[in-house]
Amino acid sequence: MEAVNIIIGIIMVLSFFGLVWYCVKGHNLMVGFFSMSVFWVALALIGNAIAPNASMEGKKVIDVLTDVFQTGPENYGKSILVNIFFGAFFGRILIDTGIAATLIRKVVELGGDKPRVTMTLLCVVTSIIFTSMTGIGPVISIAVIVLPIMLSLGIPSPIALFSFMGSIMAGIFGNIVNFKQYQQIFATANPSYADYDYNAYFKFGIIAMVVSLIVVLVVANIFMNKKKLSHAWAATADTGNTENAPVISWISVILPVIGVVAFQIPIIFGFIISGLFALLTCGKLKGGFTNIGRLLAKQFADGAIDVAPMIGFLLTLAMFNNAAKYASPYFKILLGGIIPTSALVLCIVFALLTPLGFFRGPMNLVGCGAAILAVVVSVTAWPVQFLYPLFAITTVAPQHLDVTQSWVAWGFGYTKVSTKDYMKMSIPAGWIIGIVLCILVFFMYGHLV
Repeated sequence: MEAVNIIIGIIMVLSFFGLVWYCVKGHNLMVGFFSMSVFWVALALIGNAIAPNASMEGKKVIDVLTDVFQTGPENYGKSILVNIFFGAFFGRILIDTGIAATLIRKVVELGGDKPRVTMTLLCVVTSIIFTSMTGIGPVISIAVIVLPIMLSLGIPSPIALFSFMGSIMAGIFGNIVNFKQYQQIFATANPSYADYDYNAYFKFGIIAMVVSLIVVLVVANIFMNKKKLSHAWAATADTGNTENAPVISWISVILPVIGVVAFQIPIIFGFIISGLFALLTCGKLKGGFTNIGRLLAKQFADGAIDVAPMIGFLLTLAMFNNAAKYASPYFKILLGGIIPTSALVLCIVFALLTPLGFFRGPMNLVGCGAAILAVVVSVTAWPVQFLYPLFAITTVAPQHLDVTQSWVAWGFGYTKVSTKDYMKMSIPAGWIIGIVLCILVFFMYGHLV
């Protein structure tokens, strides 16, 4: 019987590497994770029929199928989809009111015609904006303002694209919506991790944001020294709306974070209040109840469209996480004795393997890293305060600089930058960020292991 379990474990490990290859090749993740869910559940059911699987004890086949393909997406829907939808709704308001565009125009005026100063200020503001916004729609809306400004100042297009995408990546480290997305993956892998909240993560998230932004700017400036400034792009910021939003409305950008951290209000309520404040201070709440209702409905619908592709992937990822529970006994047989338990060794391993988070690799939670997490959780008892930041590092930094990221791919077409020129900066920067932050995790949370 032991031989059967080992054979099934080997097949699952091989299929995992197949998933890694699938992700690296850039195939559709939603289809890939659904297929893996079906395959792992089928293997686990076959294995259980031959030798009882401890994770299936007392369960019928229909119970397992219900847990993977019904309960998984349902639980995800309850706790994360609403956060993503309302976050996207708030992002749409920041764009439609002109608040985000106004902030960008103001920092350009502050930086004047000094390319390095203006680039730095634009990256700082972009990072702050993306502590609340997410999705490809908002990214493109900001990009068509920021990138033409950088290019018209003579900043080479690869550096302009890298610094802009890098500043978004930095902001994502403090982003509430992304935190909830990854936290739910942890909660699915181990229900006791559900108690870990944004307030507990906030300190590390802000430190990671600052460190990432510094690394991105240093790398961008080093590469700028190697290239001559050339005013090859005559375009100006295309905002479509040159009217500035009132100064008081600017605080809307960080209101959700302030509300959650300082007043501990629910995230969705924070997005709603912040959105209404932005609309009110920008004079958009007028025209009667019917018009206001129509405006809010449109912004919610537009926001939902912005994140729709991500929703499909997250629902199949929930299936995969639940399928991993039934696969974990087989992984434990093969891998249980080789996973390190020292905090220092773990941080070194994550630092060295940070590049494997690129191309949705095995260290990326929004890729096949979810399987690694499920395996790790099944064979160890690491505290979530230590484990979450490590996976956040190897997920956020590589993924949001990666050429497989949808808005980075869009940027290549918009700026005519080659992937080779971009990756010369993005991969070293992502790795440096991973090393620095893993060192910080060891000193901040290593004592918990």
